[in-house]
Amino acid sequence: MAVIRDVMPDFELFQPASTDDAVTLLADYGEDAWVLAGGLDTFDWLKDRIKRPKVLVDLSQISELHGVNETADGLEIGAMTTLTEVVRHPTVISKFKLLADAAESAASPQIRNQGTIGGNVSQDARCWYYRSGFPCYRAGGNICYADTPVGMNREHAILGADRCVAVSPSDSAPAMVALEAQMVIRSSRGERVLDAENYFTNPGIDITRMTVLKPGELLTSIRIPNTWANTDFYFEKVRDRPVWNFPLVNVASAKVVSGGTIQRIRIVVNGVAAHPWHLAQVEAAITGMPANEATADLAGNMAIQGAVPLRFNGYKLPLMRNLVKRAIRGTMEA
Repeated sequence: MAVIRDVMPDFELFQPASTDDAVTLLADYGEDAWVLAGGLDTFDWLKDRIKRPKVLVDLSQISELHGVNETADGLEIGAMTTLTEVVRHPTVISKFKLLADAAESAASPQIRNQGTIGGNVSQDARCWYYRSGFPCYRAGGNICYADTPVGMNREHAILGADRCVAVSPSDSAPAMVALEAQMVIRSSRGERVLDAENYFTNPGIDITRMTVLKPGELLTSIRIPNTWANTDFYFEKVRDRPVWNFPLVNVASAKVVSGGTIQRIRIVVNGVAAHPWHLAQVEAAITGMPANEATADLAGNMAIQGAVPLRFNGYKLPLMRNLVKRAIRGTMEA
């Protein structure tokens, strides 16, 4: 399908000065409105003329959505806080380095200077069929072009696929789930707070969305509790190039080890499913076990149980298994 690039469709631009004003605009325009944060994902859609919103609601002027604030229970990060701000914030570095490492792995320094933490966790699927305007399931059609005998699916899902095999492309999302973050969502109906794990959805629930955000709703902040502060963190991302590229697979983990035994642990992988994949069964199996190579082997083998590779992405099985093993070891050594 031919795509007309670089000439954006017409739209009306609003730049509200407060969250209340933004929420009012989103309620008034509903599905005709598009939220503009850092703009890096938005302008790809608009230049390719795949998305044609009538209204853009630019959040850049809303000061209350910016910044990292310490609270009695941890941190609250405004959704419009840039990735660079998150990476450099001293409390993020000292208490939640997992998030700093994950955010720093996203894209390039220039993009992190503009891209926001809210945008990074909320970005849409990167499947090229979907992005190029093919009428796939996610776009409202009746086929997944990537999941066919001739489909190109090297970067696609090995877990949890349901018609659509696109994956979540976020680097900060698995860290949010590992840290048991909470997502604060505002709308004209009020505020709701969700665990990060429940913020992301899958095609079996809603094949047209990557998150549970509905028209009229706005992610305003992310709360990081002290639950996992200053524990043993591990983040690693495997990608085709050192910068810019989205993850082929990444892993985020937090663990507490005492006397050589794993007391508690969280392990989340991404790039393997439509949402960050929380390895709860692996965690349950290895809690109370020694933090050694045998436990790492067990965790890695359990992690890939149930995975179904496509024609071109079978490499993700050993890659995911080894990343989980490294998270247990806490080292990037092979």
